[in-house]
Amino acid sequence: MAKVIVVGAGPGGMFAAYLLGKGGMEVTLVEMGEGINERMAKIKAGGNTAGMSYISGMGGSGTFSDGKINLNPEIGGNMLEFVPKSDADALIDYVDKLFVKYGMDKKSEIHPRARELMRKAMRGGIKYIPIRQKHIGSDFLPKVVSGVVEEMEGMGVKILENTKAVDLLLSNGKSTGVVLEKGGKQEKMDADYVVLAPGRAGSRWLLDLAAKYQLPYHYGPLDIGVRVEVPDEVMEETTEINWDPKFHIYTKKHDDFVRTFCTNPSGFVITEDYGKFVSVNGHSMKNKHSNNTNFAFLVRINLTEPLENTTLYGESICRLATTIGGGKAILQRLGDLKKGKRSTWERINRSYVEPTNKNVTPGDLGMALPARIIDDIVEGLDMLAKTIPGVNEESTLLYGPEVKFKSVRLDVSKKMEVKKLQNLFTVGDGAGVSGGIVTAGVTGLIAAREILGREGKKSEV
Repeated sequence: MAKVIVVGAGPGGMFAAYLLGKGGMEVTLVEMGEGINERMAKIKAGGNTAGMSYISGMGGSGTFSDGKINLNPEIGGNMLEFVPKSDADALIDYVDKLFVKYGMDKKSEIHPRARELMRKAMRGGIKYIPIRQKHIGSDFLPKVVSGVVEEMEGMGVKILENTKAVDLLLSNGKSTGVVLEKGGKQEKMDADYVVLAPGRAGSRWLLDLAAKYQLPYHYGPLDIGVRVEVPDEVMEETTEINWDPKFHIYTKKHDDFVRTFCTNPSGFVITEDYGKFVSVNGHSMKNKHSNNTNFAFLVRINLTEPLENTTLYGESICRLATTIGGGKAILQRLGDLKKGKRSTWERINRSYVEPTNKNVTPGDLGMALPARIIDDIVEGLDMLAKTIPGVNEESTLLYGPEVKFKSVRLDVSKKMEVKKLQNLFTVGDGAGVSGGIVTAGVTGLIAAREILGREGKKSEV
């Protein structure tokens, strides 16, 4: 029986391991973080240990992100780059059915008033994208992860938590396994196939591997900006139509692409700890609500010569912001940002928006983010206010930085196989081939299906 090692237990790695296990392969799923119960305990306890638990561990960073499921092959990456639309829809349906099996609602539809919102956005010079979407909540999503893990273990999938893949084993142009590290001790594990699903926390590691073994790769765009927080009343007319509305904007001053991402009605802003810097994110729950809605407002950055490394560029911005914030994320009122002055707790407390994340430092985002990004954020919010009045008020809160790393992408085939190394596959957000829970899962399924086919095994999808 062929052996497969899957590195990373986010949606890309989990769906790859799940389908491979279903197909009767000998599968080992390696995750450098903790199990889902340990993650939940640390997040509940809060403090310094919670930040890393948000982005690393069983289920990946999406486990506590909000539990939004976008059922569109062109949202969160473009799956039509790899498979025809009919196949992409079938793969998405497979992902959806597994979520439904463990608690997700069955029904999804585009709201009847979506066209009305689309017209309103067009009149304001921006684009709204209506999509089928579901929401389960960050308090319920861990139960889905637990269910999938239990089922995989029942299939015979071996799961190694708190175990880090530190290197590849190669022979004659083929991947033959990985080097693992746990508790300071290293060991080699052989395999016929290796699937790398490093996630956002492991994108830098993937870049290091590419450089070490001279694997061809390119840098994708970087999305960086802020997390916006406003009262529910500002957003509710829009979020009643679409829980996580997708707005695309091109600013007039710089002609840059800005987008809304991960909207969380009655949600909470959280801090993520990447070790050398912090970033912000947001989520919402089924059984716990705030009075605010938050969403990411991200500027797309593409770099050319002499610096193409968008990962390094994004990290440098985040490190500077973390330094200015004294090890914490920065919080600023939009009115203060426009006036070029630092926010203080006194001014924030006078505003009508109470922050849901107070483990932050009031400050000046203009000292941390490049002026061009600040210009795009301010202008973009003013444009968005034509569709969502009130989103650009002085009391609107901005947390920063928020960054989405998906910038290292090895040259891969349509089957997710690295072109220069046989039997090595890369999937998910950290590999630069997806940008969301569903699309990451789809890329894992594509790789797993190819491996099953090579071994003469039948795939469920």
